[in-house]
Amino acid sequence: MMTRLVPKVFFDHMSEGLDLFVNGLGFKVLHRDASLAVVARDEAKAYVIESSEYAAKDRPEIAIETDTIGELYQEISSKRPDLLHPNSKQVMKKPWGAQEFAVLDQTGVCVIFRQW
Repeated sequence: MMTRLVPKVFFDHMSEGLDLFVNGLGFKVLHRDASLAVVARDEAKAYVIESSEYAAKDRPEIAIETDTIGELYQEISSKRPDLLHPNSKQVMKKPWGAQEFAVLDQTGVCVIFRQW
């Protein structure tokens, strides 16, 4: 049984990744060393990796499914409105039926929050 997919997200500087996930999205650091941080919130988890080489090659779009999209939107929009994606800065019902909003950090990493 598969239970979770955990993405690696690469940044030039660890501080950029921690700003997005910890300061912006409320994740907690479970582990940190010189080039790797494991962050988690509820059942969502990610590996934040400092690597200029890979950060230059990959700016991912990550989706996190939730059943509390309104609460997440209120939390993130009040704490870090600068992170709201210019094309998805409000909770909206998409043509495929999901409620969504997104954040976009200064490095181009996009995190979409989705409730079906």
